[in-house]
Amino acid sequence: MLKNHKSILNWLAVIGWLMVIYYFSSQPNLKSELEPLWDLIFRKIAHLAEYFVLAFLLFRALLGHKAPKTPALALALILSLFYAFTDEYHQSFTAGRSASLVDAGIDGLGPVIFTGLKLFEKDKLKS
Repeated sequence: MLKNHKSILNWLAVIGWLMVIYYFSSQPNLKSELEPLWDLIFRKIAHLAEYFVLAFLLFRALLGHKAPKTPALALALILSLFYAFTDEYHQSFTAGRSASLVDAGIDGLGPVIFTGLKLFEKDKLKS
């Protein structure tokens, strides 16, 4: 029962994080009081980080179902990228926001970096 409870909590974390991303994408203006260049840089880093976290949460949840690590990692990457692109589309319906393939690509760097780090970690353990 304990493993089932942990699996449910892992998936609740994924759903909660998806809701956080959706909420922030629904905000018409997320600009800070920083100079425009720094505001842009920090917002892009935040987008990359939020999708890095999403990939991590998905990977952890998938492993809870005894999925092999490599397929779980690939699926976490695919699902994170899919959500990044659909979230960018969602932003096109938010006043003051727009959809951009460049932004979706920046979002997608988070899961790509997560995947790369996990693969590097896996290769390092083999050495």
